[in-house]
Amino acid sequence: MSQVIGYEKVGDIAVLSANNPPVNALGAEVRQGLLAGIERAEADGVRAVLIYGEGRTYFAGADIREFGKPPQDPWLPALCDRIEASPLLVVSSLHGTALGGGLEVALSCHFRIAPPLTKVGLPEVNLGIIPGAGGTQRLPRVAGVEAALDMITTGRHVQASEALQMGVLDKVQDGDPREIGLAFVRDLLDTGAPRRPVCEMAKPTPIDFDATYDAVLKKGRGQLSPAIAVRAVQASCEAHDFAAGQARERELFTELMASDQRKGLIHAFFAERAVSKLPELQGIKPRELHQIGVVGGGTMGAGIATSALLAGLSVVLLEMSVDAAKAAKDRIAANLAGAVKRGKLSPDAQVEILENRITLSTDYDALSGVDLVIEAVFEDMEIKKQVFAKLDATCKSGAVLATNTSYLDLNEIAASTGRPSDVIGLHFFSPAHVMKLLEIVVADHTAPEVIATGFALGKRLGKVSVRAGVCDGFIGNRILNAYRTCADHMVLDGASPFQIDAALTGFGFAMGPFAVSDLAGLDIGWAARKRKRASGLDPRARDSFYADKLCEAGNFGQKTGKGYYVYEQGNRNRRPNPEIMPLIEAERAAKGISPREFTDEEIVRRYMIAMVNEAAKVVGEGIARRPLDVDITLLYGYGFPRYWGGPLKWADLQGLSNVLDDIRRWSGEDPYYWQPAPLLEKLATEGRCFDDLNKAS
Repeated sequence: MSQVIGYEKVGDIAVLSANNPPVNALGAEVRQGLLAGIERAEADGVRAVLIYGEGRTYFAGADIREFGKPPQDPWLPALCDRIEASPLLVVSSLHGTALGGGLEVALSCHFRIAPPLTKVGLPEVNLGIIPGAGGTQRLPRVAGVEAALDMITTGRHVQASEALQMGVLDKVQDGDPREIGLAFVRDLLDTGAPRRPVCEMAKPTPIDFDATYDAVLKKGRGQLSPAIAVRAVQASCEAHDFAAGQARERELFTELMASDQRKGLIHAFFAERAVSKLPELQGIKPRELHQIGVVGGGTMGAGIATSALLAGLSVVLLEMSVDAAKAAKDRIAANLAGAVKRGKLSPDAQVEILENRITLSTDYDALSGVDLVIEAVFEDMEIKKQVFAKLDATCKSGAVLATNTSYLDLNEIAASTGRPSDVIGLHFFSPAHVMKLLEIVVADHTAPEVIATGFALGKRLGKVSVRAGVCDGFIGNRILNAYRTCADHMVLDGASPFQIDAALTGFGFAMGPFAVSDLAGLDIGWAARKRKRASGLDPRARDSFYADKLCEAGNFGQKTGKGYYVYEQGNRNRRPNPEIMPLIEAERAAKGISPREFTDEEIVRRYMIAMVNEAAKVVGEGIARRPLDVDITLLYGYGFPRYWGGPLKWADLQGLSNVLDDIRRWSGEDPYYWQPAPLLEKLATEGRCFDDLNKAS
């Protein structure tokens, strides 16, 4: 018998126990063991089979080590069919999570029981595929089409109580999975319950699948797998029989397996797991963190404080005045109220946090005992240097001094202290208590244990942390500047901000660049432009001033109600600002530019290749250690469509030689801007791709 699937007889019940830690993944050995166990039970003269998982979970899904490799027998679809066809009564006792193939195994059994804290789901769409072992055919038969589509197209995890109501589970009972499973099987046998193969159940009632397909495709902003799942579920209603429905599921599954979107989503899946695994931190112990300080209680500072409080840390928040400190606490209270509303925090916990775990002060001495302090004041170098000089004088030895700067030179900030080894950049994204990305910026003298502390804090806060080097804008904002400049060039040359936003949301971005600027605040970009102009722009660079005129009139985007768009009803509604195009047209005329038309396809291509080219420079210069660091940064901080895997994965899928050809062609119209990154040229010339660098790392 397999080492990962145990076998025992308990009276006339055969018990198959999975023991493949940590999550009982359905690898080849597990599948082989289950098949052997079913066959042995049928030869053993028992009346029923119980399948359950040892450890913390039932089968939590596929074995990710098999991704991209040829499947080994038995394939999961064949195994599920074999379990369902057994003449014995087959029962699964679930606990922990039963996801993907795990739920498909459970659905191939004749009955299912689970404790209340169990979660089930079919999250395959998040990997660019659909359930491929009968999930789109069995789930609609037990739960109905609408409930099945909700689970499959969203990939969401469903609590046991809801799964019971849906018909996915037959019983929910607290207790040990083995014991409640055995008792359930015994009751079924004692009452003469017949086998109940899902494949023999009546076909579910159909819905308007065409309308549902269109709605799901629109909601997914072009992601194919949820919409294709609709067609697979449709087959459960319309196919001649169960086998024909399964064949249609397999056909659609195979198509998605060959798609670029599946490749992009698989890349994102593995990149997220690799991004925080840095060789330089092996064996490095982070400093202890119990209490943190936050300097500045504006939107960003309050969000950072909220994130820390929700993670169980105590916070000392420093502001310039008592009124400002009270306003900061009100922002934090509003953030916590939002967490309560979303079910992430209990009302009692909210009260406890506000009463016991946050301290307001206007005196730097209040920060003398914190383990780490994060500065979140105005984006001005002189102000930040003044703050760090005070922190240096006040904070205890060994405290980590962090800045939330988005662009500024971390080495210059660190030099304003007597302990540059303790200084690090922790660049949060707004709203800081919601956004998952955290750029951990490492200066020239940052100590390894301080870097490790930054990553430990990011993990505790539930962030996806990316290591970045020092340059203007680090990884994300530096690349943002490049593709935003490309968008500005297209505006000067004839496109409108509104066409560009529409083309890019059509590509899959959550928002276009001009809507994003409104959300972030136009004053941020305005300050950055003035800073760059003051330091001296290259005379070959194209500059534009129409956005400055918006800011000069006090229009900073959503927070003032007007920017590129006009916002009404609490920012829920927006419409193009009619003042924008006259400003742009006046600037075109002043520069002697005759506007031309752009297609949406050209807009997307130029925008994406500008992003890729700058990203290649960031990797080539070592600001990002690996291409996957760039991809994760853009995925989690900038609304990049996950199904493309990130900009450098997108470039690999396009072919680097094709990307390079476009840059060289466009360099004729703007030789200063369209210069190919040396790393991109090197990889394209050698016939390699960015993912080769990920694998090498």
